[in-house]
Amino acid sequence: MMTWPAILLAVQSNDLHQQIKRPLLVHGAKVLEASSHHAILECFEAHSPRLLILESPRDDGTGALEIVAQIRNRDRRFPIILVTCQGSEALAVAALRSGLKDYFQQPFLFQDLFAAVNRCIIDRASQPLSTARRSIVPCLAERPELIGESFHTQRIKSYLLKVAVVDSHALVTGETGTGKELAARFIHQQSARRDKALVAINCAALPDGLIESELFGYEKGAFTGAHATYAGKLKLADGGTVIFDEIGDMSPYAQAKILRVIESKEVCPLGGKRGVPLDIRIIAATNQDLDRLVADKRFRKDLYYRLNIARVHLPPLRERKEDIPRLLAYYLEEFNARQGRRLQGFTDEALELLLHYDWPGNIRELKNVVEAIFIDPPLERIAIKDLPEPIRPQGHRSVVLTERELLLSALCSMNWNKSKAAEQLHWSRMTLYRKMAKYHILESHFARASGEAQAESVTSLRSV
Repeated sequence: MMTWPAILLAVQSNDLHQQIKRPLLVHGAKVLEASSHHAILECFEAHSPRLLILESPRDDGTGALEIVAQIRNRDRRFPIILVTCQGSEALAVAALRSGLKDYFQQPFLFQDLFAAVNRCIIDRASQPLSTARRSIVPCLAERPELIGESFHTQRIKSYLLKVAVVDSHALVTGETGTGKELAARFIHQQSARRDKALVAINCAALPDGLIESELFGYEKGAFTGAHATYAGKLKLADGGTVIFDEIGDMSPYAQAKILRVIESKEVCPLGGKRGVPLDIRIIAATNQDLDRLVADKRFRKDLYYRLNIARVHLPPLRERKEDIPRLLAYYLEEFNARQGRRLQGFTDEALELLLHYDWPGNIRELKNVVEAIFIDPPLERIAIKDLPEPIRPQGHRSVVLTERELLLSALCSMNWNKSKAAEQLHWSRMTLYRKMAKYHILESHFARASGEAQAESVTSLRSV
């Protein structure tokens, strides 16, 4: 269950107040409470809540809609949910026009209210910083490689800081695209070696014939073409950190050479007469199962034990989906800045699809998806049709048409009684009004017929 952020609750009716507050606290939300007009605005400015749940005590919305207008003048995309014990058709229409996220009139199902709360929180997290107050979303540039607030991510951040304080060698594991090298860089940046060099070496691209010259260096004249002395990558990192990326692909020959460096704490350049002292911290990263490689005798056990002191495992993105909205927001802002665009986030349907996708390529795949959207971007919000084909489900257009058909069918069957139609569809009235606007459904455009006339109207939409 995702922990909810700070929510401002402005509900005066005592029973309704308690019925809403308790589940918010269960979800871990920090509940801010205000009753007067002034207190609501003051709390909004001082505490930067993520959402406002506001009660309208009057059926015409007097007072409540004034607060809505003032808040939206400060932040036009701030989500507000209106609840009322005595609503009206006029209030529902006014709420829709004012840009409220949802509207609930008693009696309503509280699970529908809290589903709306969850959608608002996810949508708010997906907004780029240019459309949300910066006080609400932490600065993404501070630690761009550690984006997310899920339990997994917070635990990893905490442990990485502990690893950074000690000077032991470390091993970072995880699937491709989970950010292993970025975690290694974070360790270096937070360590006492931060002012020294950080050298990253791709073990998979290092042939045995070049290991000694590239890593250990050489003296002038050590071999044909050695026209000047070269210190080697390991010596260049002296006092700092070396990242051995994809160390599971390192050859047995290279493993033996690195093991000797770790044990002796010196390198022997080609053509040199004595060893050169070396002070480095090694952070190894791999997407392979080193325990299995050791058991299969494809990775040296003694090297494994020397590297596997501080072990960090990065879980795949499918196990920490709470981070997806924040990651999308970060990369959306990055590509907006790069390409001079002003995309404002994702539609509810697109975000829901992205949240349910398994992301086999993890964060790297997510970044590539956002980048692909900017090849042919929409004007404002990103819909399902704007997503790359591997992400977009086949026949997604028919899904949208089916929802339109269901909506029209419910309206016709209930003789255009919107309250009953919303109840039949298990939607809030605000959701029904929003869907009607989305699909351009106006009562005057459709006959209030029954039987075959209704069926013909619905069938005709299939050809739209």
